[in-house]
This record gives sequence, structure tokens and C-alpha cells, in this order.
Amino acid sequence: MDNKAKPSFLDRHPGIKDTLSMVIFIVVVIVGTILLNTLVFRSYNVVGTSMEDTLHPGDRIIVNRLAVSVAHFMGQEFVPDRGQIIIFANGGNSDRLTCEANTNIKDQYIIKRTIAFPGERVQVRDGILTVWTDPNDDSTAFHPDDYTRISPTDGPKEPTDGAIDVIVPPGELFVSGDNRVGEHSYDSRNGLGTIPLCRIVGPAALRLFPVNAFRTF
Repeated sequence: MDNKAKPSFLDRHPGIKDTLSMVIFIVVVIVGTILLNTLVFRSYNVVGTSMEDTLHPGDRIIVNRLAVSVAHFMGQEFVPDRGQIIIFANGGNSDRLTCEANTNIKDQYIIKRTIAFPGERVQVRDGILTVWTDPNDDSTAFHPDDYTRISPTDGPKEPTDGAIDVIVPPGELFVSGDNRVGEHSYDSRNGLGTIPLCRIVGPAALRLFPVNAFRTF
């Protein structure tokens, strides 16, 4: 009696086996790419001049999605550091951004700098941007640009145009572009309003392109 096991169907049809292996490999790559793009990082091209001189049109940046994913896993909203550059979904709502998705309009992604947090007072007056961490205590006033401007060609430009005096609502951020002269940046100073934390895609992590301008943030 021959106890030798019979070859399986796939062993008898190596062409089918190779095809299935390739299909499985492709599926794993696609799923892995989607998970990385959703949970770990994303890349974007900078469009427009609102972040000059820090970022320029055509710059390719990598956004840290992992920080947001971890915060959401912990049941919290991601809160960036003051001065940190973030990307958020505009959502196509020109009146006021909310956490409700608008399924009729494709999200547009905007890049700005974090200026102030919930409960803080923000004022733009005579070309100067001032933040009060406690709106009722004048001693808490400071100018965030003083430490976010790395050099004359890296960071917010002066002066800061506009006239505004607001308290940032709960669960939201006040943001601004770095190119604040004239109307180069549509942001919390001039019509965009404050940004719900739930709209944040993530903080900018590094600039990949152009290669000679590679940097981290």
C-alpha cells in the first residue's frame, strides 16, 4: 500500500499557485500603504504663498499622522504645540468649520501655523500679533512670533496685517499663515475663523523636496 501523500491542487498547478501568491502580495502592499497613509504619515505638495518664507509653492512635505492616530486611540483630540505648522481639512464649509463631514464637497487641505489655544485671547493691532494665555491678566501677554521666527527668511513675516480681538472657543485653535502682509494668507485673522481640533490631519514633520532645502519641523 502506497502511503505517499498526493500532491495538493496548488502543487499540481504551479501557475495558479504563483498567481495567487502575486495577488496576495499585491493586496498586502495595498493594505499596508493605506494603513501607513491613514495612521502613520501623509505627503502633500504646498500650493500658494501663504506660508512664505518658511514654505514655498511646490515644496513636498511629510505630515506626522501617527501623533494624531495615537491621540485618537487614547480617546483624545490631538493638540499641536504653539508655533507648530499643521495641516487641516477645510471641508468646503466657507461659513464655519465644524466636525461634521460634508459628503457633497471634497476636502481641501490647508497648511498654517498654530498661534493660540482654547480660552486664549488673540489680538492683531498696528501690525503686531499678541496672545494672552489668560485674557484677564495683562501679564500673560506675549508675541508668539518672537520664538517661531528662526531667521529673517524662516518664519512669520512682519508686520501682521488685519485687525482682530477674539477669544479662542473651546476645542478650537487660532491659526495663521507666515505670509501675513496684505491678503496672502486666508486664516483665522481674516475670514477662515478658528479651527476645530477634529479637523487636524497632523503636524508637518519634514520637507522632502526640493532636496537642497530638506529640513525637519
